[in-house]
Amino acid sequence: MNMEITLLGVCGSPVKEGNTEAFLHEALREAGAQPGVSTSEILLARKKIGDCRHCNWCLVKQEKGRFCAIEDDMTEIYPRLIEADALLLSTPTYAGRLSGYMATFMDRWRALVLGKHYRGALEGKVGGAMTVAWLRNAGPETALLSVVTALLMWGVVVVTPGESGCQFGAVGLSSSGGTGRFDPKDRLGVLQDEAGLKSARALARRMVRMSRTLKAGRQALGQSG
Repeated sequence: MNMEITLLGVCGSPVKEGNTEAFLHEALREAGAQPGVSTSEILLARKKIGDCRHCNWCLVKQEKGRFCAIEDDMTEIYPRLIEADALLLSTPTYAGRLSGYMATFMDRWRALVLGKHYRGALEGKVGGAMTVAWLRNAGPETALLSVVTALLMWGVVVVTPGESGCQFGAVGLSSSGGTGRFDPKDRLGVLQDEAGLKSARALARRMVRMSRTLKAGRQALGQSG
């Protein structure tokens, strides 16, 4: 029985090597420390991804190896989404919601949700959401919900940190104590948020556990994966 798990992390911040990326790395390290788990990441700030035009090309013309009418970096990302057992999405909190980078990226998943050839390709995968907010009450819960809602609509099995944090996903605070105090000497304040880091690690472990459970069930039923 093949129980190897592949977890793909995605950072949706425009800030390279910033708090949202560091928060994701904490979770990926925890997941990668589990036996039989391989991790990889996509940093959206380093990709060129255009908006979904809702042209419906994928609904009527999509074929194997041709996902979308738009030719950009999503072409190389689609196979990675399909191959992954689990998808961990890390976004900064912007106005109580996910970032524009993450929204554009997830909008393009339409090709794997409704596409003629790849319809339903995300169903049954494990998903998790993470966010970094500057202030304690600056909207991290609704930011997580903006990610989680889409995952649920697309048939992804959503996992949360459970009792180790917010019930919608992992939350990290990048200012000192979430108070808004700025320390110019510490660019990665989220790494000082012990409660947030605990939630990131818990989310990673629970995603791995759920991925193994689902994979074992599919194999017991004689299904692929």
